Amino acid sequence: MSRKHSKDLFDDTTMTFGEHLEELRVRLWRAIVGLVLVTSFTMYFGDQVMAIVRKPIEDALRARGAGSRIGDEVAQMFNWQKLKDWWNATPPVEPVLPPKPAGAPDPKAITIQFPVADLISILHQSDPEHFPAPPVKAESASSAEPKSDGSPAEPAEELVALRVIAPEFEQLQKTVEMQQRPIVLTVQEGFMTWLKVSFVAGLVLSSPWVFYQMWLFVAAGLYPHERKYVHLYLPLSSILFLGGAAFCFYCVFPFVLDFLLNFSDSLKLQTQIRIADWIDFAIMLPVMFGISFQLPLVMLFLERLSIFEVKDYQEKRRIAIFVITVVSMLLTPAEPYSMLMMMIPMIILYEFGILICRWFPKPKPFDDDEVEKTTTVAKT
Repeated sequence: MSRKHSKDLFDDTTMTFGEHLEELRVRLWRAIVGLVLVTSFTMYFGDQVMAIVRKPIEDALRARGAGSRIGDEVAQMFNWQKLKDWWNATPPVEPVLPPKPAGAPDPKAITIQFPVADLISILHQSDPEHFPAPPVKAESASSAEPKSDGSPAEPAEELVALRVIAPEFEQLQKTVEMQQRPIVLTVQEGFMTWLKVSFVAGLVLSSPWVFYQMWLFVAAGLYPHERKYVHLYLPLSSILFLGGAAFCFYCVFPFVLDFLLNFSDSLKLQTQIRIADWIDFAIMLPVMFGISFQLPLVMLFLERLSIFEVKDYQEKRRIAIFVITVVSMLLTPAEPYSMLMMMIPMIILYEFGILICRWFPKPKPFDDDEVEKTTTVAKT
């Protein structure tokens, strides 16, 4: 006859000190092996990893160099004005470009654009007999869309493109491209940065496996009814951490870099990005976002320890929002965009943490019948 499973919390939990050390050795060895294998993989594709890490800052520098400068410095600092100007702007007229030559583009050639009316005016001034004068523009404001302030907008001018070839253009193009890249100040800085990025990428990619080994070591000293939380907490923790890091990298960086670079421009400062400083910033901020996204699990853990209840989270929501605001201010740089983009997801995750505490209620160590049976045996 099979033995009935015991509900005693202290069954199957005894481990000697030597067994704990052996379990720690095995888990550390497996975590290190996984980290080394993944890091070797990221080092093999180190150039692609470096390109991914450099992409946000290079895109920001390229956009700042190619974009038009706004005369009003306040408009440079606040993107709401840019959004309003973009919404009220009329669509530009596509210029007539010359056919592209077959094969690779010629680095010695550039394409310039200018209004057709100016070309006709120049030709008329050079040879009035063969080229007639340009027609006078008719001021028909009714056909143009009005501006945001109510004044009539000027009709868009027709543009024409002209291809110019000169050997100096290739050197100018290389100079412009170098200005849009991060810089290094020492000979070994590029190689050391490559090693650092490869190791951090390997650590991030292997973090689920490393966390899994850590959880298995902790689970070896837990009660049987507590070990099931490993299968819940570990995947959710990894998803939240990687989701927070990805959210920062692809959503927060464009706003932060646009604000910081435009602010430097408003101060008449030339920004030269050192690759080592950018790597530190590109690693620190996603890690902060990944840690902050662990808020639902922290709330569930505190609820399991009976420090807080679900009704406490609901009643103290205003205090929680204030604490989230302060934490977002401390974990992000001293600018508003990153703070707001961390604060808003954390408020949403706070509500998600309340739902998790409801979906997974705190289990009772004994059933009611078992408690009654234990009480009866004690009285006897």
